[in-house]
Amino acid sequence: MSASHPYDAVLLLAFGGPGDENEIRPFLERVLAGRPVPRARIEEVAHHYEALGGRSPLPDITRLQAHALAEVLKQLGLEVPVYVGFRHSAPFFLESLATMSAEGVVRALGFILSSHHTEASWERYQKNIADARAGLGNAPAVDFCSGWHDHPLFIETWVDQIEDELEKIAPERRRDAALIFTAHSIPTAMAARSPYVAELEASCRLVAEGLGHARWSLAYQSRSGDPREPWLEPDIGPALREAAREGAQDVIVAPIGFVADHVEVLYDLDIEAKAIAMKTGIAFYRAVAPNDHPLFIRMIADVVEKQFLIAGERSC
Repeated sequence: MSASHPYDAVLLLAFGGPGDENEIRPFLERVLAGRPVPRARIEEVAHHYEALGGRSPLPDITRLQAHALAEVLKQLGLEVPVYVGFRHSAPFFLESLATMSAEGVVRALGFILSSHHTEASWERYQKNIADARAGLGNAPAVDFCSGWHDHPLFIETWVDQIEDELEKIAPERRRDAALIFTAHSIPTAMAARSPYVAELEASCRLVAEGLGHARWSLAYQSRSGDPREPWLEPDIGPALREAAREGAQDVIVAPIGFVADHVEVLYDLDIEAKAIAMKTGIAFYRAVAPNDHPLFIRMIADVVEKQFLIAGERSC
């Protein structure tokens, strides 16, 4: 560990994704291990990847985020390497930690690239890291950044992305455009044990306030699992149809629960949801996810810098 910094490195933690067509089904098997998902649904999702070129853009986007973050941290005087680790694809957490250890990292700061807390998006990542560290035996210690669903720069990122779509709509129709935020649906039982919905609603409200846009709602997408199990609703499909019934001529869908334009955004929204909107006669616009937007990278850097300061004060 550096004498001047409490951490030797930053580790971005993300879901991962298949790198080519041969990896699609093994990837989905890892993601769905132990879950009662029908084989037909697995094949359906596999075809989503195939329709988009046979790979996920998420790993490449995460690497872009890591590179951009390292540059911003350097400007802030925190010249530390930024690694990436994926839960379901290479480099797996174990591989990333092994590489970090081999390169002399003793203590790292983990940043989970999930904007809203659920057991699946936070606790499991932390447990996976703990298990990977135990499996290595000689692995860096890893602390974790706190949440950032209401960070001003996160909100500003989404305001900026949505404004880009609003500008595509005729000025006299912008105020009446339906703004639908989306996030990944999860079982209602899991949602009840977490602040997921409350955090999502807070993020949506803050973004809408930043836009000065009163007509907004929150919907969910990409549900899977046992169809008999209740999941968060409304789904984006019915939400679009409801917007049409209420007279909306334009809809902007903003996937606020995602930080990268990966398959669940590119297929579930840009193909499936767009087709539903077209059938109802609504003009469809989709706000781009944060990806490596400069404001989003500055937000990560701010969260990281504050954690460096807190850890530094504790070690004094």
